[in-house]
Amino acid sequence: MNDTQLTALVEAAADGIDCDGLRVSHSLDGYTVETPEEHHEGLDEERLRCVAEENPWFVSNWFYWERIQRPDAETAFLRWLETAAETDVPERYEALVESIDASWGQLAIEIALADDGHRTYNVRNEADADREYSALEVHTDPLDARELVKHGDNGKYRPLKTAPTLPTGWAFVDLDGRSLARTVDIIYPATIANWHLEREGDLDVSHWHETIERQTGIYGVIETWDRQEGHEHVNWVAEACCADSQCLKRREWEYDEDTDLDVDGGDGAFPCREPCSLVISAARKWTQLEGEEPQTYEFELTPSEKEQIEDIIDSVAEGETEEIREADIYEGANRYRTRFLRAKRFDEDGNLGGVPTEDSGE
Repeated sequence: MNDTQLTALVEAAADGIDCDGLRVSHSLDGYTVETPEEHHEGLDEERLRCVAEENPWFVSNWFYWERIQRPDAETAFLRWLETAAETDVPERYEALVESIDASWGQLAIEIALADDGHRTYNVRNEADADREYSALEVHTDPLDARELVKHGDNGKYRPLKTAPTLPTGWAFVDLDGRSLARTVDIIYPATIANWHLEREGDLDVSHWHETIERQTGIYGVIETWDRQEGHEHVNWVAEACCADSQCLKRREWEYDEDTDLDVDGGDGAFPCREPCSLVISAARKWTQLEGEEPQTYEFELTPSEKEQIEDIIDSVAEGETEEIREADIYEGANRYRTRFLRAKRFDEDGNLGGVPTEDSGE
């Protein structure tokens, strides 16, 4: 606590203060100060300042949340990170002296007290939480995040910002609340705003059917598929794109306002209010593929080869192929084992079982 905070407390007392257990008011009889442990009334200004100095954490806490101008969503987010609504001020400040750890998607956020009683924030990938900051690429400008998170550790472009593929090896340090919120918003766009809207009961959800009705041009074809197939295919879309393993958002949109999907929406902290552009783009391609007539193909496979094909599909779908070592010959999606299957079952034109795709097998 400092003189600026004390002076602000005296000035604000006329309008009344009520913040996390600290209550201050002013009347003709003098100032009244209350905390969960103390009650003082009839104080003059000098005595008010003395009582405030005896309760520095309460005053500092009030000043940080009530006197620093920031958007409501940002304040709610910062308070949520340090569990301000569930933890009393002394307990929270004792924790802040050491630091409080919080998470947001794949972000590990560390909160500590600055010298002026405000907060200072550090943020990095949770996979780096046990590494020293000196071992990471350190940044202080939130705008640096734009390039840092554009590609995953594998070097591949990340078209979906909320995919669980956040790269490692970096940290943002010594941020104030505004800079932390800006950094988070660059890494996970609009997640704080939508999270806050949901908490306030104001999240505007646009369900699948409503979203598809707005599609035009090359994406208008999805509406035809939507009319013909009902909502079953949307379950496939959601299962493919919106599981926790693919996106950190918690899906709140359903088929329409009256029809829920069968697929679980996930457990993410921040909500997904409508089908994203990646989902719409994928659905357009799948609409085209689903327009094909099914055909019957006949192949000869051993039981182990059938299971291997299933393993390959599962490994590709879950993004696990890079984790399978070349020496793991017992893994169905092992590269050498897959090459052996191709050598055995593909003809020189690349047809499985020597059966051309155009051949119905009849």
